[in-house]
Amino acid sequence: MADLWNTETPVLDCAPDVGVPDWIESDISPSDIAAILQGGCASGAYMPAVTYHKALATMAEHGDDVLEYVENALGELSKPPDGASWSGMACHYLSCAVELWASAVESEVETALDAAEAETANAEGR
Repeated sequence: MADLWNTETPVLDCAPDVGVPDWIESDISPSDIAAILQGGCASGAYMPAVTYHKALATMAEHGDDVLEYVENALGELSKPPDGASWSGMACHYLSCAVELWASAVESEVETALDAAEAETANAEGR
């Protein structure tokens, strides 16, 4: 089985059939996904979702898509923390969406990495 932790190649290159939404940086890697799944964005696993100015910029450009993704995944929008600022709300919803996406694509990325590994092994005659 593929080891997400040891794959720094961007998902778009190593698992091209896995879509990366425009609201996630295009160079996100399987190791980033593993870190997000282990500790969430707030752990520092995906800084664009917890850095106020980056989260605000992403939400300004892609906020409707982010909120729609969360609502489709959960059936409703999660409630931001009480007293959250606009920046805090941007981080909350973007982090939620990134974490949901990482969870949704984990097995798909693992499958793509396994297939690539098997293809390499076959090409090398192993």
